Amino acid sequence: MRAVVPEPPGADRGPPLDHRRGRARRYCSRLVEGLAVGRVVAVLVVEPEDALPVSDLPLEAQHRHELADLLLGRQVRGRGFAVVAVKTRSHLKPSSLRPVETAWRVHVEPTWGKVPVGRVQHSDVQDWVTELAATKSATVVLRAYGVLASILDAAVADRRISTNRARGVKLPRKVSKEHVYLTHQELHDLADASGDRNVLVLVLGYTGLRWGEAIGLRVRDVELERRRINVAVNAVEVGGIIEVGTPKTHKRRSVVFPAFLRPGLESAISGKDRDDLVFADDRGLHLRRTRVSTGSRSWFKTALTTVGLEAMTLHDLRHTAASLAISSGANVKAVQRMLGHASAAMTLDVYADLFDDDLDALADGLDHAARTVVVGRTWAEPPAH
Repeated sequence: MRAVVPEPPGADRGPPLDHRRGRARRYCSRLVEGLAVGRVVAVLVVEPEDALPVSDLPLEAQHRHELADLLLGRQVRGRGFAVVAVKTRSHLKPSSLRPVETAWRVHVEPTWGKVPVGRVQHSDVQDWVTELAATKSATVVLRAYGVLASILDAAVADRRISTNRARGVKLPRKVSKEHVYLTHQELHDLADASGDRNVLVLVLGYTGLRWGEAIGLRVRDVELERRRINVAVNAVEVGGIIEVGTPKTHKRRSVVFPAFLRPGLESAISGKDRDDLVFADDRGLHLRRTRVSTGSRSWFKTALTTVGLEAMTLHDLRHTAASLAISSGANVKAVQRMLGHASAAMTLDVYADLFDDDLDALADGLDHAARTVVVGRTWAEPPAH
C-alpha cells in the first residue's frame, strides 16, 4: 500500500497523466483508513498496479486535484493534523510544550480546527490575528499564530499544499518589559526581609541562576572551597507538577559565587546528604514558585513590601545579578557564561542598557590616549562627568 490521491466522487477522469515509469490512469481509490505517523499524515489506500504515489504526481496535477483538500480536508481533518504537529515536537521541554498545547486548544482549534488546510486564506488569517490582538497580549497572539503557521509549514513540507498562506501577515510587536535592577544595599535588605529564604535570594541576586536552576540544586552541586555552583538541572513547575530536566540551553555550567555567600550556603547544606536539595520545603521537596500578583501574601511579596521596593518577580533578581556583575567590571563573555545565555550577542541584546557606561569609558580612554601621544595641537577641555 502507498499513499495515493483519491478522486472526489463524480470527478471527470479526463486524459491519462504521463509518468516517468509509463502511463498511469487517474482513478478513485477506496479509502481504508487515515493514520498519523510522526509529523507525516499518511493516508493508506487499496492500491491497484497503476496507482500514482502522491509524491510522484506532477505539481500541476496536485494543484488541479486540490491535494490538501482531498487528503487532509475530507479524510484527515485539520484537527487531527494539528494534534500530530503539536504532540510530535519532541525537542520542546514540558514547560515550552504546555503553552503550545494551550494555544492550540484555546485559540487555534476553535477557529481553524475544522478548516481544511487547502482552504486557509491569507486574509482570513490576518483577520483572525487582528481580532485576537484586540483582546490578548502580543505574546499570546504570536504563540497562537506560530502554532497555526507551523502546521501549515508541515503541510507544505509534506507537499499537501504548495504555499503557506499564513506567512506574511502583520503581527503585533512584543514590548520588552523594563528591567528592574537592585543595588547591593537593596538586595541585602530584601534578603534580610525574606526570613529563611534569605540565602536563596542572595544566590539568585548574585549568581543569576534561574528559579528552576536554584530550586533544582543538590548538595553535590555546591563546591564551597572553589566557590562554584554547578548547574546541571532545571526544575520547572508545569501544571502543578515539578518537571526536572536540563538547563534552558541544554548545557551544564559552573557559576562562581562571592565569598560572603559561603557561610549561608554552608548552613543551607549542613546535615544533608549529597543528593538532598539545597533549597527545599519542609518536606524536603522542591520549592514552588511564589506569586507576586496584587493581593498575594507570599513571602517574596511580603519582603518587597517590608523594604519598600517596587513590584518585581523572582526572575528580576537575575537581571540584578547581571547589573551588579557588569558594574563590578565583568565583560560580556563572563556575564554570558554566568547567566547561561546561548551567545554573547544575546547577552548584549538583553542588557544593552547596562553597557552604556562602557561606551563613555571607551570615549574617555581614546581621548586620554590621543592627548598623550599627539603633540602640537590645541585640545578642547573634556566635559566634566
